[in-house]
Amino acid sequence: MLILRSVVFTILFYGWSTIVSLGMTPLLLAPRRWCVVAMAFWARTVIWLLRVCCDVRVEIRGEVPEGAALIAAKHQCAFDVFAEFACLPDSCFVAKQELRWLPGFGWWAWKAGMVFVDRSGGSTALKKLVRDAQDRLKDARQILIFPEGTRTLPAAAPDYKPGVAALYRELQMPVCPVATNSGVHWPRKGFVIRPGTIVFEYLEPIPPGLKRAEFMRLLQDRIETAGARLATL
Repeated sequence: MLILRSVVFTILFYGWSTIVSLGMTPLLLAPRRWCVVAMAFWARTVIWLLRVCCDVRVEIRGEVPEGAALIAAKHQCAFDVFAEFACLPDSCFVAKQELRWLPGFGWWAWKAGMVFVDRSGGSTALKKLVRDAQDRLKDARQILIFPEGTRTLPAAAPDYKPGVAALYRELQMPVCPVATNSGVHWPRKGFVIRPGTIVFEYLEPIPPGLKRAEFMRLLQDRIETAGARLATL
């Protein structure tokens, strides 16, 4: 039954996502904000499909930032992106350059003003990341970065990259860590989705001004500690 429900969800997810992407193509000519609203609508329908097909509920804990903010979130599966579209007022994701060229999603991400990063670009890429983030913050958006740069298994050893530290140093604003147990229910590999509750927990913000090493230690400790607790739910 678990496999059957996951198959049904997968078919509906990709079918519905294709319909939404094609049906709302005219919005690519509309103002950016319209595209953000459309992506939030799509995300909420995916959350509904998860509940109906797989008995997976989504719970948001903590204080969700509004207005200009810098968010550092754990990334365990593709769903992490959908959920943030649904709960943040005007999210702006930091994404790898390759996603820009994906049919459908790439077009919407570009129009919605996401920040794309060349992960092989070194210091030049980091400088561009900071410039783009500063530009997006002028519109009071929520900059969301996955500190490890990719999806990781729930029990995997953390590997936080320098991008989040560069943003923290240059933007001089608090960082809101986010922990999750999404990978327990929607695995990074495979398609079998396990019932239960996916939690996204917004943790206590880290104030600006800390030394890089202290900031990275505190960020990792808060996210990983909370994540380990959520994995047992």
